Amino acid sequence: MTKRKLTKAQDAQLTELALWWKNWTETNNAAFQGLIFSKRRYLVLMGGGGSGKSIFAGRLILERVTTEPGHRFLVCRKVARTLRESCFNQLRGQIAQFYEDTGAKVNKSDMTIDFRNGSRIIFAGLDDVEKLKSIYNITGVWVEEASEITEDDFDQLDIRLRGESRWRHQIILTFNPISINHWIKRRFFDRTDPRARIHRSTYKDNRFLPQKDVETLEAFRETNPYYYQVYCLGQWGVTGKTVFDAQKLSERLQHIPKPDKRGYFAYDLEKDGVHIGNIRWEDDRDGPVKIYRTPEKGRPYVFGGDTAGDGSDWFVAQGLDNITGEQVCTLRHQYDEDTYARQLYCLGRYYNDALLGPESNFSTYPVKLLDLMGYKNLYVREVEDDYDGRIRHAFGFRTDRLTRPVILSELIRIMREHTGALNDEDTILEMLTFVRNPDNPNRAEAEPGAHDDCVLALAIAYYIRPQQSMRVEGEPEPAQARWTQDMWDDYNRATQEEREMLLKLWGKPER
Repeated sequence: MTKRKLTKAQDAQLTELALWWKNWTETNNAAFQGLIFSKRRYLVLMGGGGSGKSIFAGRLILERVTTEPGHRFLVCRKVARTLRESCFNQLRGQIAQFYEDTGAKVNKSDMTIDFRNGSRIIFAGLDDVEKLKSIYNITGVWVEEASEITEDDFDQLDIRLRGESRWRHQIILTFNPISINHWIKRRFFDRTDPRARIHRSTYKDNRFLPQKDVETLEAFRETNPYYYQVYCLGQWGVTGKTVFDAQKLSERLQHIPKPDKRGYFAYDLEKDGVHIGNIRWEDDRDGPVKIYRTPEKGRPYVFGGDTAGDGSDWFVAQGLDNITGEQVCTLRHQYDEDTYARQLYCLGRYYNDALLGPESNFSTYPVKLLDLMGYKNLYVREVEDDYDGRIRHAFGFRTDRLTRPVILSELIRIMREHTGALNDEDTILEMLTFVRNPDNPNRAEAEPGAHDDCVLALAIAYYIRPQQSMRVEGEPEPAQARWTQDMWDDYNRATQEEREMLLKLWGKPER
């Protein structure tokens, strides 16, 4: 096949494009390069201090307004007076360095920049209502320090990007993740918006950062580890007094593994409307089930479950290796009760008929359906009969004013030493918003607007472990040992997990 010969004009155009790309890659950080071509409505650039995200945002805006005539780009922060010394001066410097031949005219008093091709950049604070009212036909917005603005502020800016334009409408958000319970996280990170491009960066992505600044940031690793996690590495921060160790959890976030697979279980519902068959796994990048450790033959597993109710809209299950206590699987989705129960059934069967302990506070339907489906390894609790005071048994775990503080205290104690057992990001992030109630310091709960489903499901999973085997199937029973009275005293005073450790250390006692 004969190659088509380029015209001189086409050849010159390709040469010019190659020179532009060479200059662009040489003067920008590699971590951000692909974003210039993004056509998403929202570019959400989260990062630590010194990552270069704001410098890139400025370059991206200038590249667009100088090559795409007729833009009206709005650059804003929450407070107008903070703009002059930040974004306004930054863009003026970048124009002098990279865009001198664009005919840029800077109006220092009004804080506007006009270009020869008819494009304009307007600077305004979201507290400057009168100026905002006069701004119209906006084609793009850059919000610097976006964590300072409210969601209502954002919605007002979003509304202004409307109408006909030959250029794509785009909002760029740059911010440090100061609060894990921020509206930006809920809106763009906790759910998938196909119109948004999420980008994370740290100072390690900025090859232009002076060495003295790198040394300053890295010194926080020793002097203030939590500050280093949040403001240097760009991990979500905590505003409340979390009951768990925020520093350890933030460190664990950096080392959690990716799931071995993610998806859900598909199945065929049988004619009776209860039982299911032909269970099979379906991969789904946004699926509700995340598997971190696939089951090993004969190994015991346990699942705790938290059902939707009392203001929560999530169904959650947490799976543990019952020998090591490691988190092996999570299920988290906004399900109907029957779908949740069937996914839990499939997980239990997949993990060697694991012990299942779903909560039965607000509805007993999931537990009843699991029983009707014939699941044989459900957690059993003791219940005192209101009529005759006799003890009877019931399936499922009940979280109430007596059991809730017990299971949470045990989880807090376990996590004090074993944060390495956690593998799931959603779980860790939820733990970071699980705080002391300021009006009742003895009560631990989710911050307003946050969830506690993952925390409670995990607490239930750890609590019910003694009802499941602690050894691989087929291994011989440990030899019985003769305990001294001191050993019995220590055992009786110990917590559940401490008792498990003592049994492994001393052996099962003779009766």
